[in-house]
Amino acid sequence: MEDRTSSNVHQLRATHDGARNPGMALELDWVDAVQVNRSATERRAATLSTRRSIKKDAQAAWLLKAITCIDLTTLAGDDTPGRVQRLCAKARQPVRAELLDALGMDERRIVVGAVCVYHTMVEAAVAALANTGIPVAAVSTGFPAGLSPLSQRIAEIKASVAAGAKEIDIVITRGHVLTGDWQALYEEVQAFRAACGDAHMKAILGTGDLVTLRNVAKASLVAMMAGADFIKTSTGKEGVNATLPVSLTMARAIRAYRERTGHTVGFKPAGGISTAKASLSYLTLMREELGREWVEPKLFRMGASSLLGDIERQLEHHVTGRYSAAHRQPMG
Repeated sequence: MEDRTSSNVHQLRATHDGARNPGMALELDWVDAVQVNRSATERRAATLSTRRSIKKDAQAAWLLKAITCIDLTTLAGDDTPGRVQRLCAKARQPVRAELLDALGMDERRIVVGAVCVYHTMVEAAVAALANTGIPVAAVSTGFPAGLSPLSQRIAEIKASVAAGAKEIDIVITRGHVLTGDWQALYEEVQAFRAACGDAHMKAILGTGDLVTLRNVAKASLVAMMAGADFIKTSTGKEGVNATLPVSLTMARAIRAYRERTGHTVGFKPAGGISTAKASLSYLTLMREELGREWVEPKLFRMGASSLLGDIERQLEHHVTGRYSAAHRQPMG
């Protein structure tokens, strides 16, 4: 995935028509030919948070944009319907009304991109978000390890869709990547996509387990060939989750896939994105590598739980000149 100048990237943009990625036949020659220059990728990623400074009103605007791209997430062993209901209340009103009024945004609808939960909490989330237009995303397929029997993983997808989930975050078998069994990975992701039906599918690669950026790039291509609507870095449960070098590698795979096929795929970094500053780095990456349409929730999401609180805290500082205590930005 070679480097490019921003001007070349702008020339490659096309208008996103809302069509889903239909996938394509598995092209092993393309997969085998993938190369990633790790040192160049890391150097480029390092510039994303240092080369450009976003300040004052522009920063506030981009932070509001970041909120609309959050998959507000709770994936804890002690989740309850009550916790999910409180999370959904925050999803509907992620920024306090007085802050939006002070920012001149009181008439704009600012909501998160989705609420992401375990399958058992889908019904509670769907009920809490009724008539809001905010989709419920369900993690599925034996999340986070993805090692339960295939028939069980497919049944889990179908159950979540039946319960009302509009997006399904599936987990690939990382062993297929580590052993180079691209046919098995392709067929697995194809089966998951078929089970999703009309629900959009985000393919979690578990990049912290994939060892090399080349493996990340190859897995990204195969998942897209198999029909993934989004490719996603991590479950949030690995030792290493979303990083800028990994995200840059995946973004360039998305660009290469679009150049080759004309099909558009979204991107979701997840795990470890907890500060407003980090969210701006990811938005910058999307804008510079893929173009303006990839800073909209149709093509970009950040999986996060604590990020929203820090963004709201930064917005309050922008309005008042003071940082407030964390309890002033409760999650529900």
